Amino acid sequence: MSPEHNRPTTGSMRPVEAAHSAPATAVHNPLPHANPLETLAILSEVELPTIAKGPIIRRPKVVGVVERLGLEARAVKRMQKMSEKYGKGPLMLSIPGMNMATVLDPEHVHRILEESPEPFAPAEMLKRNALKHFEPKSSLISHGGERTQRRKLNEQALDHGHPIHRMAESFMPVVEQEAAELLKTVDAQGGVLAYPDFLDAWFKVVRRVVLGESYRDDKQLTELTEKLRADGNWAFFKPVDKTGRESLLQQIKAALDKGEPGSIAAFMSSLEMGSESSPENQIPQWLFAFDPAGMASFRTLALLASHPDRLDAARLQIAQGQEEKAPMLPLLRASVLESLRLWATTPMILRETTRDVEFEHGVMPAGTTVLIFAPFFHRDERNLDFAHRFAPEVWDKPRTRADWPLVPFSGGTAICPGRHLVLLLTSNFLAQILGQRDVELTSHTLEPGNLPALLNNFTLEFELSAL
Repeated sequence: MSPEHNRPTTGSMRPVEAAHSAPATAVHNPLPHANPLETLAILSEVELPTIAKGPIIRRPKVVGVVERLGLEARAVKRMQKMSEKYGKGPLMLSIPGMNMATVLDPEHVHRILEESPEPFAPAEMLKRNALKHFEPKSSLISHGGERTQRRKLNEQALDHGHPIHRMAESFMPVVEQEAAELLKTVDAQGGVLAYPDFLDAWFKVVRRVVLGESYRDDKQLTELTEKLRADGNWAFFKPVDKTGRESLLQQIKAALDKGEPGSIAAFMSSLEMGSESSPENQIPQWLFAFDPAGMASFRTLALLASHPDRLDAARLQIAQGQEEKAPMLPLLRASVLESLRLWATTPMILRETTRDVEFEHGVMPAGTTVLIFAPFFHRDERNLDFAHRFAPEVWDKPRTRADWPLVPFSGGTAICPGRHLVLLLTSNFLAQILGQRDVELTSHTLEPGNLPALLNNFTLEFELSAL
């Protein structure tokens, strides 16, 4: 996905209105406030299920409970009720000792994301306390000059401005080899594909692409990362495992020093860096992000298995791209984006105001945590006629600020710098499976016109057979 969002080709959408400044202060012209009962409802129905699932690494059992009880749909309904009562907002919550606001209007989503890092800083307090467990100097939780250097390094290493990474020809053999090994494993198991085998193969791709060939089977590194991410789920409620964190960062630094040919680590090491770039602190975020990328890919398999016409079209593109060293595969990329729209892997996009900020209906105080609940905008059937169906065509054309915000990789100046790399690897990994096997979803029944608010990737299961 490019920094310019893509325009849906179908679907009716409410017009997005421009924001206007109000010459006042947060004291004299406050934004609307949810009352205590409404605040409790938002916290319990929107934030609690999201946090309980695991904001940094998913808790499979909790994901199952949230899916079974329909809590994700309930969260969207709660936000719809708040928008019907309070209009554009933003809506301040009544939390003693803390300023927090939730975003209700699509124009405000665009504004907040485009006006980062000033006055809407990505280095929000809750995020800082979560990510410090494994990447304390990540660009995501940095500000000022440090953020500038670290963001630049991420953008260069991940080749963020190009749909096909400049090292793609080195990555594609890795994707092909690991997909082939996965299919061998599946065939030996009678054709059954479950998430653990898929994720194991996916992270072999990730480790080889990011760190190099010798890291293919280094599950210890992945397990250490997962352990520290699990600590991060508790944010400031759990002490930092400084020994574990130092071990992770030292191992990554060793990979950078080693610079195995064909890896992003080697490419990153060749780039110019500032004194505060801290490259070893940037890579843990990539390893983190490739986990939800695997979740999205597995859900994409479920979408395509449940939509035979789309699957046939994807296979046609796969066949047409066989002679290319790094095919674009637009339908598979769009399908992954749809998986991320339908079932957001980053449901909470957080910002923090660095000063008082003027909105049409009041002023937001400095130091306010701003919450954009992506599923509210992605699944709002009042404004999107494709809200609950698989609609990869919405990603066919560039989007503008006038369009409804669909933000699977966030947006604006802090948009995920690795979004193109993720789409390159996920689409080609899926192509290796779909181009060689028929895929039947056996664990769930998806209604094409009414897809569920949450799809538990941990319990998805497929039967693969010869084409």
